[in-house]
Amino acid sequence: MKHATHSDITKRLKRAQGHLSSVITMIDAGRPCVDLAQQLHAVEAAIGNAKRELIHDHIDHCLTGHGDARATVRELKQLTKFL
Repeated sequence: MKHATHSDITKRLKRAQGHLSSVITMIDAGRPCVDLAQQLHAVEAAIGNAKRELIHDHIDHCLTGHGDARATVRELKQLTKFL
């Protein structure tokens, strides 16, 4: 199921993809490790932000307002392993 925030999540993942491509290019070019670490940090942050937004979106749109509390709690527990 596609939600309104999925396009924002896609943008975040494309940003991470761009950072990752930069890291690979930088490694091949022999760039300093500090520069590489900074870019890798940017990749992690972009992916982490995309994951957080996806999980929050799922909670807002898929776990609220459904009468089955046990199923909601079960699914929420599944999500917590990805936090």
